[in-house]
This record gives sequence, C-alpha cells and structure tokens, in this order.
Amino acid sequence: MRDHQACFPVATLCRVIGVSCSGFYAWRTRAPSVRAQRDAVLTERVRASHTRSDGTYGAPRIWEDLREAGEHVGRKRVARLMRAAHLVGVHRRRTVYTTQRGTDASHAADLVKRDFTASAPNQLWVADISVPQEAS
Repeated sequence: MRDHQACFPVATLCRVIGVSCSGFYAWRTRAPSVRAQRDAVLTERVRASHTRSDGTYGAPRIWEDLREAGEHVGRKRVARLMRAAHLVGVHRRRTVYTTQRGTDASHAADLVKRDFTASAPNQLWVADISVPQEAS
C-alpha cells in the first residue's frame, strides 16, 4: 500500500485489499511482534553460521550449530528463515549411472537409409533413443 498511496486514497486501497482503514493505521504504527523480533535475531545468527561455513551449510547443519550453541529453535523455523534470507547450502550431486551398451552388441539397422523426407503425412516415423558414443 505504501507504494500506491501517492496515486490512490488509503480508503480505496483498504477496501480493495479487504482491511479496515483503522486496522491499517494501527498496523502501520504498531511495533514488531515478539516473534518478528525473535526471527530477526535468529536470522542474524543463521546468517553468521552460514557465513562461517563459507556458504556450504544448509538448514539441518545450521540448526545443529544453533542447538549446540544453546539456542532452542526448530529445524523448520531455521529453514523458513533461510528461505526468507535467500540463504542456500551446497549439496552434492548424486552420481548418474546410465545404461551402457555391451561391447558385443550390434548397431540397429538404418531402415530409412538416412533419408528423412516423406512424400505424405504418416509415411515415415523415426525416433532416436541412442546414447552418444565415446570417442575411440
């Protein structure tokens, strides 16, 4: 609403959003809640732990760091604060194993003789499911 107050009356903005004007003005002058204040403190501790790990720790390890430091906080709260602060840990990629053709296997026959032109629809259907071969 702050961005649009210069263009539209507050009463109109409140009606569109579905809040009362008095509620909007009360919210604007209200101090942050206890939870919001605690989240701000925890976010700084999470950011410090993430920085100490050179940006490698994710939510589980940061949660463990905070628990070891005597901080009573839940793992999902740490994950939520990390998402809000745009902090992401490094994760290893799993090794991808693909099917390898046997050395004694033969190549499929080239039934279209590399001519992929068709004289009419539904005359020639081709597909390629082969895996690129390594250079010998």
